[in-house]
Amino acid sequence: MRVGFLQFQPRHQDVGANLAHIERLLARVEADLLVLPELCTSGYMFRDRAELGRFAELVPAGPSCRAIGRICRERSVNVVFGMAESLGEHIFNSAVLATASGDFHVYHKAHLFLEEKDIFDPGDMPFPVFEVAGVKLGMLVCFDHYFPEAARSLALAGAQIVCQPSNLVLDSAQKTTVARAIENRVYWILANRIGSETRHGKTLHFTGHSQIVGPTGSLLARAGEETEELQVVEIDPAAALDKHATPKNDLFADRRVDLYRL
Repeated sequence: MRVGFLQFQPRHQDVGANLAHIERLLARVEADLLVLPELCTSGYMFRDRAELGRFAELVPAGPSCRAIGRICRERSVNVVFGMAESLGEHIFNSAVLATASGDFHVYHKAHLFLEEKDIFDPGDMPFPVFEVAGVKLGMLVCFDHYFPEAARSLALAGAQIVCQPSNLVLDSAQKTTVARAIENRVYWILANRIGSETRHGKTLHFTGHSQIVGPTGSLLARAGEETEELQVVEIDPAAALDKHATPKNDLFADRRVDLYRL
């Protein structure tokens, strides 16, 4: 399976320009699965919920899903990307899986970061696993990586690949996602953005370094801190079905759930 990430700098509040840029970058891509950054069609920083609401879209009827869905069908690729989703009275920071066959699947970010708590609704669903071309994958968004229960929930549900659209401003995720991959024996695709945003007197600098991690923690691909990059590697998803750390230690079978207090 050929999997990859697209790392770039979205233009704030310019959905049309961002979608056009994504389409240009993916025009000749050959991959089975690609992951794009969090909120990659709208930018990240918003004054308040009202301003955010102008850029929240329906899934799958909104312009972001229509444009990326068309790319998926034309290029026979499955794409996970981040967007602001409008659903009734709610606005979610969502990861959307658009498939080559025209389907859309959604995950709502569970663990909101900083001012996200003031403008987004927290995720309202358990951590879902979806199947693409016979491979099971799960989605997390950015700050979700701080919570090992989220990754473990996906792995216990059978996820072989975890896709993580992100707008990281801390350096920790590039480290913790290696640990999450090791402790769950899964592939991990972290797609971060680059650049910075300054809004209402506050500036955020995004850390780049998107990466793909193997089930034993090996770095299969890694982007620079400030460069726009599209990287694709070939993996064997079946490797994520083997949960052995040693011939006598299965990381799932050896769990002592009788002792854990969650």
